[in-house]
Amino acid sequence: MPTPARTSVDAIVRAGREILDADGLDALTMQRVAGAVGVRAPSLYKRVRDRDALVRLVAADVLAELGARIDAAAGGEDPASNLRAIAEAFRAWARAHRGSYELLFSRLPDAWQPDAGTDPMAGTFAGLFDTVRALAGPDEVLDASRLVVAWASGFVGMELAGAFRLGGDVDGAFTYGVDRLVLAIRR
Repeated sequence: MPTPARTSVDAIVRAGREILDADGLDALTMQRVAGAVGVRAPSLYKRVRDRDALVRLVAADVLAELGARIDAAAGGEDPASNLRAIAEAFRAWARAHRGSYELLFSRLPDAWQPDAGTDPMAGTFAGLFDTVRALAGPDEVLDASRLVVAWASGFVGMELAGAFRLGGDVDGAFTYGVDRLVLAIRR
């Protein structure tokens, strides 16, 4: 009779996310995750081939969670209000999951990229694309979506890095920026 499994891929991914958000990408190691799920590192390799596969699994989970939050924020009738809610949801998520944010918005080695031929972003952020399409129109959806993501990730990245040192109301600046984005992309 085979020995019962002492862990699962889901438990490994959950532990990886906790480590990533607490201590960053460098801390996301097979040894550390194995310890967190209560097995020795060699046992972890029965479920996850190597660190590259571990990072890909964690990144896919991060994308799914962020996509679900964005889709939930985009549930209203007014696209301008939806875009504001999406931006706030993104900002709150990044603040709560700093390591996950950094994983998504940093240059990753090819071995950590999604499998060739798949685009994990395409279905993950339907709420954002639908909202931007309603504001900017179908011909401008990609460019306008890129503008929104670039602005929001830049703002949040600077905020997380403590780069807003001139004083003033950072929350007010965020709201101001989102309001200007709505005006800029609305047809």
